[in-house]
Amino acid sequence: MYVNSIKLINFRNYSGIKIFLNEKVNIFLGENGQGKTNLLESIYIASTGKSFRSNKDKELITIEKEAGYIGVELIKENVEKYIELKLDLNNPKRVKINGVEQEKISDLTGVLQVVVFSPEDLKIIKEGPSHRRNFLDDEITQMKPVYKSIVNDYNRVLTQRNNLLKVIQYDSNKKKMLSIWNEQLVELGTKIMILRKSFVDRLAPISKDIHHSITDGGENLEVQYSSSFNLVNLDKNKIINKYNELLSKYEKEDIEKGTTKIGPHRDDLDIIIDDKNTRIFGSQGQQRTAALSLRLAEVKLIKEETEEYPVLLLDDVFSELDINRRKYLISTFKDVQTIITSTDDIEIEEIDKFEKRIYYIKGGNILYSK
Repeated sequence: MYVNSIKLINFRNYSGIKIFLNEKVNIFLGENGQGKTNLLESIYIASTGKSFRSNKDKELITIEKEAGYIGVELIKENVEKYIELKLDLNNPKRVKINGVEQEKISDLTGVLQVVVFSPEDLKIIKEGPSHRRNFLDDEITQMKPVYKSIVNDYNRVLTQRNNLLKVIQYDSNKKKMLSIWNEQLVELGTKIMILRKSFVDRLAPISKDIHHSITDGGENLEVQYSSSFNLVNLDKNKIINKYNELLSKYEKEDIEKGTTKIGPHRDDLDIIIDDKNTRIFGSQGQQRTAALSLRLAEVKLIKEETEEYPVLLLDDVFSELDINRRKYLISTFKDVQTIITSTDDIEIEEIDKFEKRIYYIKGGNILYSK
């Protein structure tokens, strides 16, 4: 699978541009603020329907314009597909696939798989559990598109349950309605935890091997799913029973606080190097290596699941990596279409053995390519 072309109209700082990409390696060079990351962002949006930089669609449209457009042509299983997104200041974005308008943005899921690695990925390691849950959810969705609707349904039920808990604080008669939301919460929450646990069980050994290679065997990476309760050796029915037991145990506390204490919305991912929590005790170099290991493991998992490699997007990361990490990352390019942004070309010599195309960008324009 690879992206053949990108067409942008009034997207970020691109008034109108169409770029044809190399099937292997593509390098976008330019100073900061010229639009390099915007190109990666447009591909990511065509894959997931959302940006990896902003939650506000309005920010994607060129200033003083009413609408914007993203068009991405890709080749998947030797078949051409065309993804189009229409962005509008006053309306939700619309999606077409091969000219057919889709009912939901989520219909994009699974058409184009991408993995993006950027300096922002340090947040997965360094910041709060929500970043790690988002990492899990985004990557599981790429492999199992139905997962997104399960998470959306869970969040809707969780909101309804929390709202009811607040009502019960001053109207105890409403307590009898709690069982309705508990039943739905347990059903959906159990599915999420099982899928997350299964994903992490597959991710952990791959990321461990990658990390071991990057560090020349000097470090041991462990990745573990940290759930509201221990899932080891529990089948679906036992998880459901345990879930219900804990909801009952914490019911009084939930009502007092107006929020739900347990469930996948509280879960985390433990990332451990040499028996120490990387978030707390890891150096910045270790944290960056752990993030890279997770992303490259993701590439392999998507290949296992879909039988095709995803497109790899690397946003200004080469300058952040030492020579060993850089060499390992470059070694993955042989199997994956890779799109790289950088402020300088000092690393290009290390990529000379690959078929590639280089673009020079300034102010949202391609000055030239070679």
